[in-house]
Amino acid sequence: MNRTLPRLAAMALAAATALAVAACTSGTPGNGASGTGSPSPASTATKMTKTAAAAEGTTATAQPGAAQALPVDPGAGSRPQTQKYPSIRDTAFRNAMYDVWLAVTTGKAGLGHDAFFPEAAYAQVKAIASPQSDWTGRLWADFALDVGAAHRLVGPRAKLLRVDMAPSSEAAWVPRGYCYNSVGYWHINGARLVYLKNGQERSIGIASLISWRGVWYVVHFGGVIRAEVGLVDDPEAGPGVPGPAGGC
Repeated sequence: MNRTLPRLAAMALAAATALAVAACTSGTPGNGASGTGSPSPASTATKMTKTAAAAEGTTATAQPGAAQALPVDPGAGSRPQTQKYPSIRDTAFRNAMYDVWLAVTTGKAGLGHDAFFPEAAYAQVKAIASPQSDWTGRLWADFALDVGAAHRLVGPRAKLLRVDMAPSSEAAWVPRGYCYNSVGYWHINGARLVYLKNGQERSIGIASLISWRGVWYVVHFGGVIRAEVGLVDDPEAGPGVPGPAGGC
């Protein structure tokens, strides 16, 4: 099933290519979502410490005259979860993908903050000790590393053409009690950011998206189970294929 979203800041977002997403398969404490268990052999890894990456991602802001990040769903993370299926036709999704691409093309993870799973929501989801520390020291730090790696691959002038995702019928609701979760959410693996660089269509993946109150958020960008290096999920010359299935 294909879905086409309106353009925003030269972005065209479309849903394409089926992705079979199964229920939770990972038992790793603290994982907001899970993929294949290890990064793809095609993934690009870039060394950078988590501390440096997190600091860079937290403090980075757009400069006057530069492109600005767009709000996704302000304050929603502190509100209770719902089972509403996330739309890819609304402003929140368009803004989230715009922010992710802005972070990639600038190398500033902080510009993708609103597109990333909210810390306040993660504190409600995870039945673990100190979920806020896990969010800061692992999830957000990994995202900052991955943005840096993606920036070095993609560069500053690539144009986002579309985002390829699975049909809604093939996403999975991960219920309470799985994967150390106290609250359920929708989950999907392997959305594709399809872009144009030097006249050639290319793509990279978003390893894992999960929902909060009917909005998709990035929770793992370059990889799920991984070393402390920046990863680029399945870079391809061409659109690639969304997926694989699985995860929580």
